[in-house]
Amino acid sequence: MAFLGEYLAVASGGAVGAMLRYGATATLDGVLPRAFPWGTLAVNVLGSLLMGVVFVLLVERSLPDSHLRLFFGVGLLGAFTTFSAFSLDTLALIETGASAQAAVYVLASVTACLLAALTGILITRSF
Repeated sequence: MAFLGEYLAVASGGAVGAMLRYGATATLDGVLPRAFPWGTLAVNVLGSLLMGVVFVLLVERSLPDSHLRLFFGVGLLGAFTTFSAFSLDTLALIETGASAQAAVYVLASVTACLLAALTGILITRSF
């Protein structure tokens, strides 16, 4: 099967990304106030920054191995960033009556992640 290598690249990257996400959010949630989803926010911002780096290195600079792009971009970073957790955290804030915190969280997440991705792109392009 010609696609087996591609699926294995995504699956292995996804396994690594999921473990990294769990470790990062568990660590941050253990030391920061849980009233705000700091762990998810931090993971999404870092993942966006790294996605910008991966984009430049593997897409713009066309590094030869498409399996690397699948491993890092689709697998690792796809599993590391947590939009579904972001959505659930937002709804949890709203349901507990913390609508203002939910709005801040949504605005901070979207803004910070876009800026992080742009930063990753600009930094990597400068090398």
